[in-house]
Amino acid sequence: MPDQTLATTHLPQSASQAMLRGAKGKCPRCEGAPLFRKFLKPVDRCRACGQDWTLHSADDFPPYVAILVTGHLMAPVMIEMGQTSLPLWAMIAIVASLAVAMMLGMLQPVKGAIIAMQWWMGLSGFAGASGKAEAAAGAPTG
Repeated sequence: MPDQTLATTHLPQSASQAMLRGAKGKCPRCEGAPLFRKFLKPVDRCRACGQDWTLHSADDFPPYVAILVTGHLMAPVMIEMGQTSLPLWAMIAIVASLAVAMMLGMLQPVKGAIIAMQWWMGLSGFAGASGKAEAAAGAPTG
C-alpha cells in the first residue's frame, strides 16, 4: 500500500517543476514512480504516493501542442531544403521522416506535462491545490 503521507520535500515547489517531472515520465506529485504504463497510457495510481491519475483529461491537447511545435521547428527546415538541389521525393522523405520522429518523440513528454499541469492547477477532478489530498473518486470531471 502506498504511503499516503508524502514529505513536503518531495512535492514540487512550482507548476514548472511538476510539469518537468511529468515530461520526464515520472509522477508529478512525488517523482517516485513512472507516470506511464504504456507509451501514452498513464498508470491508474502512483505506486509510491497513491495519487489517482485516472482523473486527468489531457484528451487531444498533447497532439495539438506537438503539432504546433513540430510545425514551427520544421518550417525553417523546409524553407532551407527548398534552396537545395535535392530531388522533390528526397526532400519529402526527409521532411516527413523528421516530422514523424519529432511528433512521436514529443507526445509522451507533452502528455506528462499536461497531466502534471492539470494536477497542479486542480483541474479535471484533481484536488484544488498541489499536495492536497486527492479529489474524491466520484468528483465530476470537466
